[in-house]
Amino acid sequence: MSDPQSTTVRFPVAVIMERTTLQSRWASERWEAKGLVSDDGPRETRVIVDREDVRQVLYPGYAVTLQRHEAEGYYLNLTSPQPKIFVLWRMREDGTPRPEMLTASYNEGTRWADSGEQVDGVSLPTELVAPIAEFVERHYAPEPPKRKRYASNRDKGRMGRVEG
Repeated sequence: MSDPQSTTVRFPVAVIMERTTLQSRWASERWEAKGLVSDDGPRETRVIVDREDVRQVLYPGYAVTLQRHEAEGYYLNLTSPQPKIFVLWRMREDGTPRPEMLTASYNEGTRWADSGEQVDGVSLPTELVAPIAEFVERHYAPEPPKRKRYASNRDKGRMGRVEG
């Protein structure tokens, strides 16, 4: 982890990708990001669950990086009913998935999904909640509400109705 006073903070993690066997004529399997764990182990990709219907693969060497310019997105994520880490991943030519990027920013995760990327939200690990909240507290200040502006002072929002 980086210096907590820094404008950029990193948390090393490994991504768990899960393949589920499907009984469908359109697809035989489905891959999705299933979770995150702290990354303090070996650096090689490895299978951690291998059953007939489910396979989970651990991809180490990633980080959740907090940056000051995304502080509003972290705030929106933390205050949502189910805070998440967003995992952008792509399929390789050999048919296996590969996580590409991670974010705790609701705004950034939404931008990725809106651009057509494969993005899954996984539960925010409890050990990251407090450090992300501290980062938000240091770097995010909501914009003050804007005053309502009317067409004229006389109008006061009557939308052009003439009272007689």
